[in-house]
Amino acid sequence: MSATTSRIASLRNAFLTGLALLSPLAVTFFVFSWLVDAVGGRFRPFFFFAVPDTLRDHPSLAVGWNVLSTLLVLILVTVLGYVSRYVLGRFFGQLAERFVLSIPGVNAVYLTVKQIVGTFSAQNRNLFNKVVLIEFPRQGMWAVAFLTNRAQGEPQSKTKEDIWTVFVPTTPNPTSGFLVMLPKRDIIELEMSVGDGMKMIISGGSVVPPWPPETPNPDSPPSEAPGGNGVESSPRIP
Repeated sequence: MSATTSRIASLRNAFLTGLALLSPLAVTFFVFSWLVDAVGGRFRPFFFFAVPDTLRDHPSLAVGWNVLSTLLVLILVTVLGYVSRYVLGRFFGQLAERFVLSIPGVNAVYLTVKQIVGTFSAQNRNLFNKVVLIEFPRQGMWAVAFLTNRAQGEPQSKTKEDIWTVFVPTTPNPTSGFLVMLPKRDIIELEMSVGDGMKMIISGGSVVPPWPPETPNPDSPPSEAPGGNGVESSPRIP
């Protein structure tokens, strides 16, 4: 009796295991079949209206027509998604921007932030080759500027000098400024990066990059690790 009960329990467990394995496949097949019949069967007359009725409504070809109709529906939905993203999305974005610009006070803040973000974009930052120092707007008064071009054009040929093009931004909004063409001898190139120069201009000079740059001294002795003799090494005097 116990052997028979054990065999029945083993068969039951095997049946339940097989049922658990086949259930996801069965549900997937059922959903896929329903989707093909519901979508493909509904749109088949619209997509294949030029196909003769005897061929389009043939029972043995119904599944194939429904699958093709379903694929066409999926493709159309995907194309509609791309169009809505790149066309309708841009349209609604421009509509929202016009609405913001129509609000007094808010439009000035929005335009300022937009210009600053555009200035810090990768495309515009590549326009600035180097941070330079020039005498501007008069001799004896120095201004931080950005070197934009070293090319020799008509202004250079007319002046008969090696003239560089420099952009002098305003503070704290660096999107506006002055275009200045100066001889190379009147331009002092700085070692700071373009990003540090932007920070200095936007902050009104309150953020200044450290100078000289902090570099490790290879001659200085290594600091004592925690747990040493507790004696700190004094810095060397050059």
